[in-house]
Amino acid sequence: MSSTRATTSAQPAAAPATADRVRQVTVLVGAAVAIVGAAFGSGAFGGQAIQDAAGGALAADATPVAPDGPAFSIWSVIYLGLAVFAVYQALPRQATDPRLRSVSWWVLASMLLNAAWIGVVQTGVLPLSVVVIGVLVAVLAVILVRLVRTPPTSGVQSVVLDGTVGLYLGWASVATLANVAAALTDAGVGEAGLGATAWGVLVVAAGAVLAVAYALFAARRPVVAITIGLAMAWGLGWIAYGRANGPLVDGTVAVAAGIAAGVAILAPVVTTLRARRG
Repeated sequence: MSSTRATTSAQPAAAPATADRVRQVTVLVGAAVAIVGAAFGSGAFGGQAIQDAAGGALAADATPVAPDGPAFSIWSVIYLGLAVFAVYQALPRQATDPRLRSVSWWVLASMLLNAAWIGVVQTGVLPLSVVVIGVLVAVLAVILVRLVRTPPTSGVQSVVLDGTVGLYLGWASVATLANVAAALTDAGVGEAGLGATAWGVLVVAAGAVLAVAYALFAARRPVVAITIGLAMAWGLGWIAYGRANGPLVDGTVAVAAGIAAGVAILAPVVTTLRARRG
């Protein structure tokens, strides 16, 4: 029996299939195109910034749940993480990694959807932008499910893949709430009887509930759980700052968003510690 085990353990890993190499190259090239396209579309090379697109519907003071301007700097970190991931998954030794096989195409799809969202916003069609960002979050949620099901194969993979996806999903979730509010405001739906402050509190409360749900689901994967929480706290925190300082001041929404940001930070810490003790 021992000799059989030794023989089995000495067997070389399966050679990469053609599909693996195609995936690696396509994701690498596609990521480069998507990131450059997104940067160009968001005004990084002198074009119109997202905050100025669609008549300013997504500006920092457009709605009570719009994050203040500096919040969007998180995209620099997310794009860097996506670029590193694209290179990492293209390394020869990563060709047959089952976890990368499971999520790489989905990560590429998310990058293309993000670039598409920027393009739609630049055209000013906000209802369509809500659909696109909703699909983006759904794709990222699929990736989250797959990451939770399978443990990372290394610490590097955990940081590069789980950490990047966590930041991406957390921020995109907050951005979706802001996008929906902007689209409704732009469509003239108004305050639907509750008033802007009440709706603002409900939206940031929904963000806190979503943060807790992510934390519970991803409790077995601390890196992705905590980075989701950090990104959501970042977005909610900048909503709080924007309502406490600036042209659109709303103290009630500011306090609610600040509490929601605290929940987003604490929830994954609590759930991951409980999962570890269990």
